[in-house]
Amino acid sequence: MEKFFPYAQLLSFTHKVFRQMGCSEEDASIAAEVLLSADLRGIDSHGVARLSGYIRLWQAKRINAQPVIKVIHETPSTAVVDGGQGLGLVVAPFAMKLAMEKAEKVGTGWVAVQNSNHFGIAGYHAMMALSKDMIGMAMTNASALVAPTFSKEKMLGTNPIAVAIPAGNEPPFVADFATTTAANGKLEILQRKQQDTPEGWVQDENGVPSNDANILKKNGSLLPLGSDKTHGSHKGYALGSIVDIFSAVLSGASYGPWAPPFPAYIPMPDNMPGEGLGHFVGAMRIDAFRPAATFKRHMDNWIGRFRSAKPIDPVNPVLIPGDPERIMEAERMKTGIPLLPVVVDDLIAAGDLFGIRL
Repeated sequence: MEKFFPYAQLLSFTHKVFRQMGCSEEDASIAAEVLLSADLRGIDSHGVARLSGYIRLWQAKRINAQPVIKVIHETPSTAVVDGGQGLGLVVAPFAMKLAMEKAEKVGTGWVAVQNSNHFGIAGYHAMMALSKDMIGMAMTNASALVAPTFSKEKMLGTNPIAVAIPAGNEPPFVADFATTTAANGKLEILQRKQQDTPEGWVQDENGVPSNDANILKKNGSLLPLGSDKTHGSHKGYALGSIVDIFSAVLSGASYGPWAPPFPAYIPMPDNMPGEGLGHFVGAMRIDAFRPAATFKRHMDNWIGRFRSAKPIDPVNPVLIPGDPERIMEAERMKTGIPLLPVVVDDLIAAGDLFGIRL
């Protein structure tokens, strides 16, 4: 049975853990907020369930809790940031703030990041731009768990893309998705529930379709968005490749099969061509294209028309990207965040390590 925890309780606990890891007060606050934003929005695979993974990376000295984050190259509208091997939960917001500052000055800002780590949900970073009447974008490469179309070798990460677009009276449009049929965290949730995967999520080490949620531990792989060539997996493969190139080849991070693995027990790849994981974030000032008020009025019109599209089944009305997460966030702020027993046990163990009670 799941147990429900108030958001404030989990936020405070997570903040204390990051402080005990050595993070500054400011960095611990940012990291905890980014991590808990996933749980609030119903993306349980990227929330506090990941906390013990960050701790293990820190113990393995693959995360620096006190990084020196610096700009190593820039132009008026672009920059490359070295994350100092810090928490991606901290490095990515730094990069997005820089992108927004550049956008305020010249209309758009684009920042590539190297030498970072897992940055939580992409949507959080993209949504930072909304408060400034900007369109935000965020993407990251990740551990190589995904086989390209026609391959049985893992070459790409789940490589998510997020785009956040402000509206007027309507809630913002927020698309946040992995470029795989399902993210690795979804497999981890099924493992905890001892359930099989749906068709089209994974394949075994020989490239044969599988429903085994533990298949990655048996040298299997995740499949690109689309699952197979007939259903468009070449498009998911292309999207994941674009993210890898923008996030890592462009920034100087490690790419493809050399991307640092999230599990601390997996050794780092040999002959890594770059530094750590990479991210790519951007911000576009709406009034660099047209008046913001006019744009947001038309976004309201766009959203309203799509909401009124005739549904196949009246029980399932047409949604706008971001609707399910926004609804979930409002609900969980009231009722609490549900955690599976295995996740609760993980958090208790993490707290015990630092003398913090959940």
